[in-house]
Amino acid sequence: MPDDAPIAAPKVRTTVTHAASAQYDSGLRPFFAYRDLGIARATGGSYGANVIRAVPGTHANPVWHTHTLDFQLVFVLRGWVRFEYADIGEVRLEAGDSVLQAPGIAHRELEHSDDLELVEITSPGEFETKLVEGP
Repeated sequence: MPDDAPIAAPKVRTTVTHAASAQYDSGLRPFFAYRDLGIARATGGSYGANVIRAVPGTHANPVWHTHTLDFQLVFVLRGWVRFEYADIGEVRLEAGDSVLQAPGIAHRELEHSDDLELVEITSPGEFETKLVEGP
């Protein structure tokens, strides 16, 4: 393909969400509240994105698990979180830090601050979570 050939546009719908009208719902983890950014709907399920907040006064349940997905990026906006990964061990992430989780990697969340807020981007938008034995 020549360098100046147009790239076929994916079937993605321009999507806007506003913080002022944001709704946070329960989701995968009961100690977090999830704000769906509408990315799964806009991309036909190819990708997903959520803003995730800690529910103050609740604590992580550190169980080893995996996700069946191709891509998972976590970017911390506020507060801190401590994860453990089968391949690299424990990491503490603070505001401005990120982690690209390897597909299928066994991991667990150990603890987080009450003010934790992060963005999670995945592919696909919906995925299976399996409990597994730790390393």
